[in-house]
Amino acid sequence: MIKPGNMVKPELIVVGAGPGDPELITLKAQKALQKADVIMYDNLANRDLLDFSSTCTEKIYVGKQPYGDYTPQDVIHQMILEKAKTKGCVVRLKGGDPFIFGRGMEEILFARYHGIPASYIPGITSMQAAGFENIPLTHRNVSESVWFVTGTKKDGSLSADLKLAMQSKATVVIYMGMKKLDEISSAYINEGNGNISAAIIQNASLPNQKKIIGAVKDLPGLALEHHLKHPAIIIIGEVVKLGFN
Repeated sequence: MIKPGNMVKPELIVVGAGPGDPELITLKAQKALQKADVIMYDNLANRDLLDFSSTCTEKIYVGKQPYGDYTPQDVIHQMILEKAKTKGCVVRLKGGDPFIFGRGMEEILFARYHGIPASYIPGITSMQAAGFENIPLTHRNVSESVWFVTGTKKDGSLSADLKLAMQSKATVVIYMGMKKLDEISSAYINEGNGNISAAIIQNASLPNQKKIIGAVKDLPGLALEHHLKHPAIIIIGEVVKLGFN
C-alpha cells in the first residue's frame, strides 16, 4: 500500500544476507527486515530471510544469475528511487557482504545523490564459511594474511592482482572464478606453484554444500569430475591442508 506523500520517509538499507544459511544473518539485519516497507533481494539471498518481514512488505526479486539472466544495475537504481519515494524504507538484501564484490556502495551513493538517507549492515562473506570445512583463512606458522580477489573483472579478464597474490605465502580466495578455473590453474603452473593445495567450496554453509581438495593444477579436472559449479569460492594456500584433519 502506497502511503500519502507526507507520511513517507525514504530510506535505503543495504543489508548483507550472509553466505546462505539464514541463521548466519546478524540481529541488526533481522531488525532491518522487520521494519522494511520494500525488500529487493538478490539471487544468493536465502528466501527464508523474507519471513522476518511483515506480510505487508513488498518483496521484489532483482537477482543476477551468474553468466545468465540478470536485472541491470540501472534498473535496480531506478526501483530503489521509486520505492523509497513512494513507500519508505527499502531494504536491499544482498548475498554475502554487500561491500565485498557486491556493488553495495554504488547503490548507497545513488540513493544519497537523490537525497535518500542510506546505510549499510555487513554480512558474513562466503569465504568465512570455509571454516565449516575446517579450512581457516589464517593459521599460525602457515598463513598470516589473506588476499581475496575477483575471478572475473568487468571486462571479463582475469584480475591482474592474482599474479601479485600468488607471489606471497598468503591464503588466496577467489570469488566468481569458476568460469576462469583453467586460467587460474595455468597461472599457478606457469609460476611454478601448481602443487599448492587448493579447495573449491560450492553453496558454502548450506545443506547442499560440496567441497573438493587437491593441488591447484588439478582444480579444473576435479571440478568437472565432481560437477562443481557456481556459486562457489576457490581457496588456494597451505591452510587448505588443515581441512584434511
